[in-house]
Amino acid sequence: MTRVVLGSASTGRRKVLRQAGIEPLVVVSGVDEERLIADLSPKLGPGEVVCALARAKAEQVAADLDRGVAADCVVIGCDSMLYLDGQLCGKPESTAAARDLWQSMAGRSGELYTGHCVIRLQDNAITGSAVQNSVTTVHFGTPLPDDLEAYLADGESLRVAGGFTLDGLGGWFIDGVEGDPSAVIGLGLPLTRAMLRRVGLSIAALWADNRPAR
Repeated sequence: MTRVVLGSASTGRRKVLRQAGIEPLVVVSGVDEERLIADLSPKLGPGEVVCALARAKAEQVAADLDRGVAADCVVIGCDSMLYLDGQLCGKPESTAAARDLWQSMAGRSGELYTGHCVIRLQDNAITGSAVQNSVTTVHFGTPLPDDLEAYLADGESLRVAGGFTLDGLGGWFIDGVEGDPSAVIGLGLPLTRAMLRRVGLSIAALWADNRPAR
């Protein structure tokens, strides 16, 4: 039985997997994202940054797994950041920061970079891995001032990269996307499928071993 381990506390990523027929074992990494980013070379591009974060999360989870799980599993680590005006934007640190971000991106487009890392473990050893990022263009609407303040008051914007969601309250203010919508939610299914294939796993096999309870 090959267990799918999601190295993320993101409810969006878990929902993407569950709706696609996979009930993951959630194991949150202890990676300090801000410190890791600070230690990265400033010459790295946005895709390289999110891949470095996704790899660090997956590797930390893989190293900490119970031996029974690590006997046969695949770990998926992800990280998303919005690229706008030459800057990478993660989760806003405060409501004021989220408000400033929304005022900057309203009526414009930004690129959502999502890094993915999969690590295959068999008999408590890594037998394969893959790292890659996806890029999706997000077209933002312009919320009415009262709508924006109500959204900010909910707190959702503080829990997600770029201060917005596609599958939550923020979806009201997204005019469209170019690329993979599942990657905007946090985990790109087409890219993950290809990466799983590279480490020797099929979706059919993972469905058989990780179906959500009905």
